[in-house]
Amino acid sequence: MLILCLSFSAALLDQVTKYLIAPRLVSGHISIIPGFFDLRYVQNTGAACGIMQGFNNWLVVLSIIMLLLIIFFRKLILQNTLIHRIAAGLLIGGIIGNMIDRIKFGYVIDFLDFYWRAHHFPAFNVADSAICMGVGLYILTQIFESRNVPEHEGSSGDKPEEGSQKPEA
Repeated sequence: MLILCLSFSAALLDQVTKYLIAPRLVSGHISIIPGFFDLRYVQNTGAACGIMQGFNNWLVVLSIIMLLLIIFFRKLILQNTLIHRIAAGLLIGGIIGNMIDRIKFGYVIDFLDFYWRAHHFPAFNVADSAICMGVGLYILTQIFESRNVPEHEGSSGDKPEEGSQKPEA
């Protein structure tokens, strides 16, 4: 149920923010923190950071494939932990939020624009943030989980003999 609620919430928040902000930005931008953060209307026909521009139809297909993989193989990919359920909900909600734009408009509306002087980070939206947070949570759990797995001595997994010590690396 948590995955469903988070997915719905992330997609809804993404769509509501675009609905409220986009009409006000079409003719310009709003400076929130001058020299660092603006709200700016961007039509992104590509993927993250503007890669794959013009491949909107392929990105819709890829989104559908990723949703199906996450839904059908969730139990193989993710553990049934709170963190992994949150990660799955954020991923699914973010993918759905951007896919709605791709199908409805033929592009994704991005509006969060961070920059420092002439250096701009590619504009993004709430759905992109949800996807990044979901992937980040998953990666962090994998890193910390791998640190907690005991190492086996030797390639066959044999236990070391009594009295022997593991060599320091």
